[in-house]
Amino acid sequence: MSIVPLEKITVVGLIEDKQKILTDLQELGCLHLIPLSSREVPDPVGSTSHAREALRFLLECPERRRQATQDKGFDPLEVEHRALDLQARLVRLRDERDHLAGRIDDLEIWGSFELPPEEEMDGWRLWFYVVAHADLERFDSVEHPWEVVHRDAHSAFVVVVARGEPEDMPAPRMHLGARPRAHLEARLDEVELEIDRVQAERRSLSRWCLLLARNLDVLEDRETLEAASGETADEAPLFGLQAWAPVAELPELRAHATAAGILLEHRPPEPDEEPPTLLRNGSTLESGEDLVTFYMTPGYRTWDPSSIVFVSFVVFFAMIFSDAGYGALLGVVLLAFWRRLGESTTGRRMRTLSGWLVLGTIGYGVLVGGYFGIPLSPDGFLGRLKILDPFDASTMMALSVVIGVTHLALANVMDAWRMGRRSGALAPLGWAVLMVAGLAVAVGVAVESDAVGTLGYGGMAGGALLVLLFSDADATPLARLGAGLLALVSRSTNAFGDVLSYLRLFALGIATGSLAVAFNGMAGDLRESLPGIGLLFAALILIVGHGVNLLLAVMSGLVHGLRLNVIEFLKWGVPEEGNAYRAFRRKEGSIWTP
Repeated sequence: MSIVPLEKITVVGLIEDKQKILTDLQELGCLHLIPLSSREVPDPVGSTSHAREALRFLLECPERRRQATQDKGFDPLEVEHRALDLQARLVRLRDERDHLAGRIDDLEIWGSFELPPEEEMDGWRLWFYVVAHADLERFDSVEHPWEVVHRDAHSAFVVVVARGEPEDMPAPRMHLGARPRAHLEARLDEVELEIDRVQAERRSLSRWCLLLARNLDVLEDRETLEAASGETADEAPLFGLQAWAPVAELPELRAHATAAGILLEHRPPEPDEEPPTLLRNGSTLESGEDLVTFYMTPGYRTWDPSSIVFVSFVVFFAMIFSDAGYGALLGVVLLAFWRRLGESTTGRRMRTLSGWLVLGTIGYGVLVGGYFGIPLSPDGFLGRLKILDPFDASTMMALSVVIGVTHLALANVMDAWRMGRRSGALAPLGWAVLMVAGLAVAVGVAVESDAVGTLGYGGMAGGALLVLLFSDADATPLARLGAGLLALVSRSTNAFGDVLSYLRLFALGIATGSLAVAFNGMAGDLRESLPGIGLLFAALILIVGHGVNLLLAVMSGLVHGLRLNVIEFLKWGVPEEGNAYRAFRRKEGSIWTP
């Protein structure tokens, strides 16, 4: 587990060679670019989001054409541009159609009329109001000329003549606009016809969906290159760019710079700089990175929790399942999708994680004797492998608390380790001692051992002292004590609550087992009470019941297994969040060149 060390590099070259230099650097694919310019970059036709938006627009066409499989006459940039233009036109036309329809509805109650030109009115204008019959008498106080031009069952339609908009009117004004209803209806017909033409052109373009999907990578590469070109500092005849690069990639970068005739300098990050975070783990633990970054990216100067999160997530998932039979069913599902998951990098990482989840679930299920809720004989082979009783509340609760204390103490120890010899490392170390010592006190009370309890109280006092003195090690003595006291008061309750959160491992595990036993009992009772046909109903209860229980266990294992890691563990172990390292590189699978 490691956070890859980075250095800041500066590249300087001729502006006339900028496009080729950037293309070559994109091919190397080891730089995280730092924007040096705030100038706006024109939206490239082939941007990532635009390309996918164009494809989505064409795929949602109600009547798609037969897909073209030959790229003769196919230009992905042109297809994307036309699709996005059609999408924008369609949005504008639909908005105008809705606006026109609303205006026509507003005018319908006033009938069909056309206002005279303003020059013929000598500055006078007509103002329109709709008022309830009961409120019509309030218009008697209006100083301007007015007339009721229409009535219906509920309202009166009033026209007021005034040079400017009347104030303090007894009803809100209706905004009818200057365009007569006949003109609006004519324009609505034109808009409807234009929408039909756009939809027809959209159907025509939909024949390129397959080829456009195959060329998404090259369109995204073009957008990335265009964006990088807009982030450089240009001062003719030179341009410059800055980026973060892994230390291990510097020899290759220097060799490339020498061959390309460009200037390259590099240096370690300054204390006040915040480099991005690049996590690098072995193939087995790579999926641990996904679990961590799903919630946050650790800061560059923290540590990589991927391996610990990976292992603990597998353990928590298995404890929530508590059934080897369900684990075996998950294994069958995984085997069915094994080859398909291996077709992509993300799929392979998910396959590795899923495999360990299956193995962990089966292994823990064997230890607790969980096999679809079926009771085991103590003398049988599987019964002898059972060493934990998931329905023994006191034991399982104690185990969950021990796991919680160990998990959170380890988070604090790792936080202290990444600080090295700095005095601030003693504060998280103090929290680790406090948690373990608190557990020792509880154990001493449970086993009635004064020695263990005394040792625990001594550890709690030592841990509290470390937290009190080193929570803000760089402050003045008085401020340091204040910060330490505040940390003790505020975080002690958090620590207690976080440890108790691990009781969900026991609660969800026993819930899974109890539901399995309950469904088995229901099926057995029904089979005995209804001979013959009862066997069919019993089978249905078993299939549906265990299927629902399995689904609930999967959801609980994912949600709560992740929650204990990303909420409780990372809160104590990784207090600083960073920015993810995003490499400036080409996508795989580009098959078309403009």
